[in-house]
Amino acid sequence: MTSRRGFIKAGGLALFGIGLGGIPGFLAEAVAGTQPLGLFQKRKMMVCIFQRGAMDGLMAVTPFTDQYLKALRPGLFMTAAADQRTKPLIDLDGRFGLHPSMASFEPVFREKRMAIVHGIGSPNTTRSHFDAQDYMESGTPFKKGTDSGWLNRAVGLLGHDAASPLQAVSLTSSLPRSFYGDNPAVAIKNLADFNIQMRGNQAGAVSASKTFEDLYDNTSSSLLKDTGKESFDAIKMIQKTSTANYKPENNVVYPNTALGNSLKQIAQLIKMDVGMEVAFAESGGWDTHFNQGTDTGIFARNVGDLSNCIMAFWNDLSRYQDDLTVMTMTEFGRTVAQNGTGGTDHGRASCNFILGNAVNGGLVHGLVNPLAKENLEDGRDLAVTTDFRAVFSEVANKHLGISNDKVLFPDWDGKKIGVMGRV
Repeated sequence: MTSRRGFIKAGGLALFGIGLGGIPGFLAEAVAGTQPLGLFQKRKMMVCIFQRGAMDGLMAVTPFTDQYLKALRPGLFMTAAADQRTKPLIDLDGRFGLHPSMASFEPVFREKRMAIVHGIGSPNTTRSHFDAQDYMESGTPFKKGTDSGWLNRAVGLLGHDAASPLQAVSLTSSLPRSFYGDNPAVAIKNLADFNIQMRGNQAGAVSASKTFEDLYDNTSSSLLKDTGKESFDAIKMIQKTSTANYKPENNVVYPNTALGNSLKQIAQLIKMDVGMEVAFAESGGWDTHFNQGTDTGIFARNVGDLSNCIMAFWNDLSRYQDDLTVMTMTEFGRTVAQNGTGGTDHGRASCNFILGNAVNGGLVHGLVNPLAKENLEDGRDLAVTTDFRAVFSEVANKHLGISNDKVLFPDWDGKKIGVMGRV
């Protein structure tokens, strides 16, 4: 359900202005003369990026010494050795190679600030995008009726009440399944919509209503009335930062793509100190059934965009890196063998990337057995050897201080894999 009034009461009106021309003039005038907020207590922040469509982990991070993979992908296989056909992979450890379009990840991997988990996926064997995404975002891979998402439950386990209606923010057009639940969470898209998506989160609307008291009643031309000090202060704070003319730090230039724009807005929210602790963004176009390409083509463009956007975000926030962790996820991987149209089909395991100063980085975690047929799931797919919940829970535990895995991921009692905490 879209609640325009709830959105405005949540502070979303001001935040929709990020990167889209600033806040409306009549609001700026209304808050003139007010004092900025005392700001929120400094806390850790986790940013999750969902790669919708199922990324081919075997092409993103390739076990390039595997001869079975080479035989099964005659038109897609890439190597770390010099090759006249394609640019070489970036050799990470003598076995795994990073796709050349992800070269921007190499420095942080070498600095041990990026960890990769391979063979990660869901224990549920569905190859339906919709179902697999739903299971991953709910965190209950064998229960379709779960009414909350794992990130919403994470917000509820932070150990303190929400000081801000913007504690959990998704830079998407609608609230993602991950944020459904009883704890406040909002989806912000753009200023022109003047709304906030509350479907799946009535608590968010209620919390929002308590924060912005009747910012305006009817239309954008109506008089402001009965507005709480907090709402004016929030708008003043945003106005003061001149979001329309935002200049990233360290000469960073964000890619002009959907993900780049989302991460740039999240960076602005972080710098504005609006009390955000969990953020969500998404990247599309990963369903590469046709003409996947190697060092050029759709896959190369996608991984290039993913890595360049994340690194622009990371470098822009150099002052905040000790408090920031970024984690990617995708619903499943692709088949080990290429198909007849130069692509790959729905598979099982993939890989993910975790960036932060406290990760056990410079390693490819997880188990990837030789890709002989007897080691493949259903005789065709990279086997899931790491349950996604083992990784998500460890990142939430170590970075956000969440310790109740039974609430975070009901029905899971597995072990962590050591992806967090430098050694």
